[in-house]
Amino acid sequence: MNRDQKTAVVEEIAGQIEAAGAIFAVDYRGLSVSGAAELRGRLRDSDTRFRIVKNSLTERAADKAGVEDLKPLLEGPTALALVSGDAALAAKALNDAARAGGILEFKGGLMDGAPVSADEIRSIARLPPREVLHAQLVGAVASPVSGLVRTLNALLAGLAVQLQGIADQGLVGGSEPADAGADEADPGEAEASDAGDAEASGENETSTEPQEEQK
Repeated sequence: MNRDQKTAVVEEIAGQIEAAGAIFAVDYRGLSVSGAAELRGRLRDSDTRFRIVKNSLTERAADKAGVEDLKPLLEGPTALALVSGDAALAAKALNDAARAGGILEFKGGLMDGAPVSADEIRSIARLPPREVLHAQLVGAVASPVSGLVRTLNALLAGLAVQLQGIADQGLVGGSEPADAGADEADPGEAEASDAGDAEASGENETSTEPQEEQK
């Protein structure tokens, strides 16, 4: 590989590093050519590129992309899984290959620019695919919302029944009950009014007596 070719490879890998949402570094010793081809086929489902490049060129690419945290992982035979899709699906494909053939030891990596350890990548590999996680999240959010909707519907239905009952009893929507109450005389109130008139008359008579004596 001449100088121009190396420059082109560095440019290409730097662009892939910048575009990747996750990068997993693995020790690829023991991986056959056929095994690498099969792994690349499985990684396509997660929109992942599997690159085996000399560490010196990858270091230059990391410098160009401004990803310093990737450089400490470039010791010994190192392959990079550059993930643009589902990181959990890519980690699972790598982890399955590692368990099946006793190869591809995780070194570490990056997710959204943050370093992740080998153990964290193995934990990511145990996660369900992104579509399943989205479905579970939607279900978790929708459950309380649907319960709230059912509760509100029940409250509104109960309120409608209560209002209809009040209307049926004639307690709303007319003035007849108020008129009827005004027309009917209360015997107790009539007696109280008569007694009050009598007391007022007595007071008037008393107040006139001193005036007659003065005359």
